[in-house]
Amino acid sequence: MNTPVYIIDEDALVKNLEILQGVGRRTGCKILLAQKAFSAYAFYPLISEYLSGTTASGLYEAKLAHEHFSGENHVYCPAYLEEEFGEIASICDHIIFNSFAQLEKFKKRAKGASVGLRINPQFSTQGGGIYDPCAPFSRLGVTKENFRPDLLEGMEGFHVHTLCEQGAEDMAATVQAFERDFGKYLKGLKWLNLGGGHHITRKGYNISLLEDTVKRLSDTYGVQIYLEPGEAVALNAGCLKTRVLEIVHNGMDIAILDSSAECHMPDVLEMPYRPPLDGSGQAGEKAYTYRLSSRTCLAGDTIGDYSFDAPLKEGDILTFGDMAIYTMVKNNTFNGMPLPAIAKSKGGKIEIIKTFGYADFKSRL
Repeated sequence: MNTPVYIIDEDALVKNLEILQGVGRRTGCKILLAQKAFSAYAFYPLISEYLSGTTASGLYEAKLAHEHFSGENHVYCPAYLEEEFGEIASICDHIIFNSFAQLEKFKKRAKGASVGLRINPQFSTQGGGIYDPCAPFSRLGVTKENFRPDLLEGMEGFHVHTLCEQGAEDMAATVQAFERDFGKYLKGLKWLNLGGGHHITRKGYNISLLEDTVKRLSDTYGVQIYLEPGEAVALNAGCLKTRVLEIVHNGMDIAILDSSAECHMPDVLEMPYRPPLDGSGQAGEKAYTYRLSSRTCLAGDTIGDYSFDAPLKEGDILTFGDMAIYTMVKNNTFNGMPLPAIAKSKGGKIEIIKTFGYADFKSRL
């Protein structure tokens, strides 16, 4: 098939979903798909067989779930738009506000939705950075200093999201910090949403600790617990296949690929991180080392340095792993780069779901 192409492994996706469904069954918690990580809606009917619903970051994700996912539809946004809120209220089951000002402004227009408030426990387990909601000066959630118990009337739940690719130990520590300052306000509420960032399907994750914490919270406060993982749903359930176009040399061998970190896997540059690549090693580990780059004009559009047992040559296909999450939802057409096709794999058979072309580039401008 043509490259570049994302291939979603349906069998691997189901394995993740079975793990998540098991957590829900054993604890009584409800698990939601965080669409910000994975919005390939062709898989929504399948995912809805295992999970209780979705969570959205705004109107467009909420509409996508409303149209294609059978289950609860939750939304959280740091600030809602006046012109969008009516439609959000008409399709969402839970609406979570970022501040008491937003709560007071919109709660009467929330219609039949269950209304909640995001809490910032100011307990960082990430050490700062762009993915840390509890970093200093964070705009996300209400802190203890700004909490208003007198304005809780009509509110039914709290939302606490502080994690990113983390284990149950960080989750349990965060819960303790939250309970210390806000636990007394849980009595009488209906639900507590512990957000996302739980790497539940990662090898070695302490599922027992997660389940014990969830059950204790539910029993102690009488609330429905929600978890909304994104990465854990599609972790290691997809790849990006790309082709070597040319090898150039400037102090080292550099392979130019038909895919791009900037356009097709932006987190490689944003986080940054080094994506896994089938059959490769660290620089210098194997006989032949290459810097893998793209055909955009961005000088720093490089994926990383990898080594191989044999020399790369024009036409070779490389397979990057864990490319289902934060790729399709974040990719772009910078430099007029074509978007990769989306395909699914099941039982060894590959089927193209969607392709993109010039019209997709032009229509955005």
